[in-house]
Amino acid sequence: MRSIAIITSTRAEYGLLKPLMEQLHQDKEIELRIVVTGMHLSHAFGNTIDEIHADGFLIDECIEILFDGDTPSAISKTMGMAIFEFANYFNRKKPDAVLVLGDRYEIFAVCMSAMNFKIPIIHLCGGEVTEGAMDDAIRHAITKMSFLHFTIADEYKKRVIQLGENPDRVYNFGSLGNENIARIQLLSKAELERAIHFPLEHPYSVVTFHPATRSEQLCEEQFEILQNALVRLANMNYIITKANADAGGKHINRRIDMFASQYPDRIYACESLGMIKYLSAIKYSEMVIGNSSSGIVEAPAFGVPTINIGNRQKGRIEADSVITCSVNEEEILDSMMKATKEAFRSKIRTMKNPYYKEDTSKNMAAVIHDYLCNDKMKIEKEFYDVKFLNG
Repeated sequence: MRSIAIITSTRAEYGLLKPLMEQLHQDKEIELRIVVTGMHLSHAFGNTIDEIHADGFLIDECIEILFDGDTPSAISKTMGMAIFEFANYFNRKKPDAVLVLGDRYEIFAVCMSAMNFKIPIIHLCGGEVTEGAMDDAIRHAITKMSFLHFTIADEYKKRVIQLGENPDRVYNFGSLGNENIARIQLLSKAELERAIHFPLEHPYSVVTFHPATRSEQLCEEQFEILQNALVRLANMNYIITKANADAGGKHINRRIDMFASQYPDRIYACESLGMIKYLSAIKYSEMVIGNSSSGIVEAPAFGVPTINIGNRQKGRIEADSVITCSVNEEEILDSMMKATKEAFRSKIRTMKNPYYKEDTSKNMAAVIHDYLCNDKMKIEKEFYDVKFLNG
């Protein structure tokens, strides 16, 4: 039996990985080892390991790596701790492959450790561009350490190949997040209201705002601009999920707490809703506001408008439902007003979703099975040179 270690460190990443984990768990020739780390184990970020337990998964190991604080120093120490602790894990458990998703700094550190142990890496969501975040460089670095790749769009697949990865090892089966939306039984609006203990009879929007780690502007200043725009849209309530453990995230979260305390009848704020409540909240919302990838990738599947603020997601493929604006109070307010207009909402009801394909997790699991069980996973790989038209 071949073993695969799936590493999860955040609420959003776990929600995306869940259907693939379920597929691999059913495979009788693969031993699934779920390793939980990072924000999942932090009270400050909602102890989201509880969601993994509630879903019935057996966790192979919990690995504490998170240093207190969101400064560059604390983040660098977290990365160092991740290399150290995962070296111990890989030395003891020696999985046949490691599977990671995305672009976070702690996942990059895990991959460095796996590479040193000559463990092949399977990477999900490579080839994307987010010019406003340090994640952009981290994502491409993980691509170069990885052997097998699953992207969520053909443009991203081409970019992974452009980075020198052989096309035979790069697959595009669409977005796991979009598959979740298509297959999971979401809550009714009344069930969601009871679950979060917040009335939803008034129109509301879902807000998630993370630090733009390449921006020169302070993240708390950016959130203040956003909150000033939010309060100006009359008769709109908000469900706000807090920022992640990037540099400046704690500053944003403190402002969210202050904002929610000022407007308790209009704002519900939490560390994490969990996947089902979060997707249910988007389903019934008027719009999604902020700079999270979920506004770019998942919200269009519901036909819900997205107000994408700033450069954090700059470079991602955007559906017609996405309105991008700068971190400017008037621009944010104008974009929100546009999203409420029937002309705009009517136009996006029939739009094409650039990230959706059928059987995403099933197709991924089949390829992983083939590579693992037929000894195709390697450490050595050639650099694939793209043939340019002009030489």
